[in-house]
Amino acid sequence: MHDDIRGDTLVDPRWQRICRLDEIPRLGARVLDVAGGDDIAVFRTADDKVFALVDRCPHKGGPLSQGLVAGDRVTCPLHAWTIGLGDGRACEPDVGCTPTLRARLEAGEVWLALADLPRRGAA
Repeated sequence: MHDDIRGDTLVDPRWQRICRLDEIPRLGARVLDVAGGDDIAVFRTADDKVFALVDRCPHKGGPLSQGLVAGDRVTCPLHAWTIGLGDGRACEPDVGCTPTLRARLEAGEVWLALADLPRRGAA
């Protein structure tokens, strides 16, 4: 599932409501298409925690949103690198990191800190 973030929303430093929790599949992700920037993958774990990362593996750029979620990690579908959802870091023995955004869950709704959006090419 893809959503768009466009226009003035990108410069708003406040938290932005993204969707309801039930709109993200358990152990899956929802992709936010960011105009002029990298897509963001918003993940939901088995215990309903939410995390947001740039939707690009630090290894070869694979779409993390299409990976398998287990615990607080996602496995890239291209080369099986495992990335921590909380910090974006590749798990040993791999080395690398993808940018994260702060995410929170309030009353069944998912919110992201859009001020955390990296600039294009900064990831």
